[in-house]
Amino acid sequence: MAEYKATVSRTESVLATNKVLRNTYALLGMSLLVSAIAALISMSIGIGRGASLVMMISGILIAMFVLPRTANSAAGIPVMFLFTALLGMSIGPMLTFYLSLPAGPSIVAQALVGTAAIFFSLSFIALTTKKDFSFLGGFLMVGFMVVLLAILANLFFNIPGVHLAISAAVVLLMSLWILFDTSRIVNGGETNYIMAAAGMFINIFNLFVHLLHLVGALSRD
Repeated sequence: MAEYKATVSRTESVLATNKVLRNTYALLGMSLLVSAIAALISMSIGIGRGASLVMMISGILIAMFVLPRTANSAAGIPVMFLFTALLGMSIGPMLTFYLSLPAGPSIVAQALVGTAAIFFSLSFIALTTKKDFSFLGGFLMVGFMVVLLAILANLFFNIPGVHLAISAAVVLLMSLWILFDTSRIVNGGETNYIMAAAGMFINIFNLFVHLLHLVGALSRD
């Protein structure tokens, strides 16, 4: 009897995890689409860098303070779309700048392909191996603090080489965070698909932005 109950419990746990995974990737896909449309609108109307900064800060504040309060209700999904739309609009000026370069379309395409390749490869590893990558948590938090301090310091010194080093560090951190976040879902550490999708969206967003910087620098444009 005890063995039967244990089997039922494991089966229910697997089904619940699979449901969170399905919902997470479905919401993530829709959020990326919303963000892409918002970026195109931002480019078409030509918003300025000041408005771009306000949108990015607004999106971050929503993700930090509003989304966690609504993630367990029906209001969580529209809040998620608002957050991702704001971040999408915030990179409109940056995309406009890169696309204006001689090799601009190629630079943006390479960053998009690179982002997709990294995301799908690392997600596949986490999903198929089902390895617990929770041991990365401490390293990721320390790495985040180091990068944040480097960004703040470089606001005053503005050294081009440091910009590239920061972008390379962010690409590495976001790649590891994809492994970490996917592992948490697979192993039952994250059961709220809205929060899981939000975390994964942030990983992909930052990965794309900093890959774009790196590809742009390496292209000599």
